[in-house]
Amino acid sequence: MPAHPLEPLAALPGVVAAVDEARQACETLRWHRALRRQWPVARTEAGVRAAWACAVVDGVRFPVELVRDVARGAAAPPGGADGDVLTGALRVQAAVERHMTAPGATSGVRVPFGQLVAGLHVAATGRSGEPEPVVTAGVAGRPRADEPPRDLRGLGPAPSGGELVSRLAALGDLLAAPSSSAVPALVTAAVVHGEVLALRPFTHGNGAVARGLFRHLITLGGVDPVGVVVPDVLWADEPALYLSTAARFSTGTAEGVALWLRYCAASVVRGAQEGTAIADAVVLGRIGSPAEPQVTQGT
Repeated sequence: MPAHPLEPLAALPGVVAAVDEARQACETLRWHRALRRQWPVARTEAGVRAAWACAVVDGVRFPVELVRDVARGAAAPPGGADGDVLTGALRVQAAVERHMTAPGATSGVRVPFGQLVAGLHVAATGRSGEPEPVVTAGVAGRPRADEPPRDLRGLGPAPSGGELVSRLAALGDLLAAPSSSAVPALVTAAVVHGEVLALRPFTHGNGAVARGLFRHLITLGGVDPVGVVVPDVLWADEPALYLSTAARFSTGTAEGVALWLRYCAASVVRGAQEGTAIADAVVLGRIGSPAEPQVTQGT
């Protein structure tokens, strides 16, 4: 019996190499000179780009300059359903960043999983133009009962009722369990990310919650201690592949799980490249008008 429930997953084919590549990419970024003193600027910009990309994955695309202006209060959020998606994505990233500590600081207080997920969902389900989130469907922060989720339908059937409650509790137990050197934090983050997508615990807003959890866990786990890696840009570049790979994870097969873990590691590598571009822009004083994230039009 493994000492940690995720040890067998961490040893799946190709996972060790993929995680090591992601670790090296993040370590290289960590020592970028912009992150010595100007890490708050870089972290904030990473959150803007993560929100922009998160909205793209959900089928909503606005100019990143507008997203940045909305984030800093220089522009009003767009109206309508698309504006709600963007506003929710920005609020999720802001909530994630509130749990981050300064680089080199001792670990912050770990928020219980149920409380964390509920808070991210409350953030994700706000209407644009409102100072605080306003529920648009279902009950913000409260998992579904017997009704099906209204989003991410391409991932197959989602559990409900008692099964949903028990699987969410199992995720909470997983994150509360003592860590193991045999299970990299990136593997844990990827499993939680994939499982929340598979469960779709809320009627809507599940994607933003799952992606926010991933950023939170890779920062908390020390993969990206500064909070400047933007894995979402890879998913925005290929949203169909992102969802199909998540669907493979939800099957629970060894091949599907390994594929998802490797894909999440690749997203961290790509996110570190985006973080480097952000850090370079900070050094050059261009963070006020950087180039749009290097993401192609999704299909």
